[in-house]
Amino acid sequence: MAKRHPCERVGLDFVDSAPYRFVSTVDLAITPEQLFEVLADATSWPQWASVITNVTWTSPEPRGVGTTRTVDMRGGITADEEFLAWEPFTRMAFRFNESTTSAVAAFAEDYHVVPTAQGCHLTWIMAMKPHGLAGRFGLFAGQPVMGWMFQRFLHNLRRYTDERLREE
Repeated sequence: MAKRHPCERVGLDFVDSAPYRFVSTVDLAITPEQLFEVLADATSWPQWASVITNVTWTSPEPRGVGTTRTVDMRGGITADEEFLAWEPFTRMAFRFNESTTSAVAAFAEDYHVVPTAQGCHLTWIMAMKPHGLAGRFGLFAGQPVMGWMFQRFLHNLRRYTDERLREE
C-alpha cells in the first residue's frame, strides 16, 4: 500500500477561505432525490468524474457527517475522505484526511443542490491548499485547465443522469 500523507483536518469554512477554489454549476433534469442516489452510488463517480477510478465506502449506512470513503484516482492517487455535511437532497461536503500525494496540504469539496422546475441546479465547489513549491506552482499553472476540466465533469454528470433517467 502506498504511503499516506496527512492532510489538514479542515472544516466547512475552508471551502470559502481556501487559496484555490473552483466553482462549477450545472442544471440537471433529475430531482434532488435522484441526484443524491447518484452521489451515494460508488459506481457512478467514475462514470462522470473521469479522474476517479474507484470509490469505496468505508463506513456503514446511513450516510451522514463523519461518513468515510476511499477514492482512487488516475495517476495512482488515493484519498481517504470524511464527510463534513450530509443534508439529504440539499448539500454534501467532504475533505481529504489523508492522500497518497504529498502535494495536497488541504482539500475539500462542497455540493449544493437547489430544486428547479426542470429538476435541480448543482453548484460544486472544490477547494484546495497545495503543499510545497511544486504543488503551488503546478496548481497555479494548471488553474485554467483545471477549471475547464471540473466544469466538464458536470457536463458528464448531466449526460450520465440524462441516460440514467431514460433507463428508468
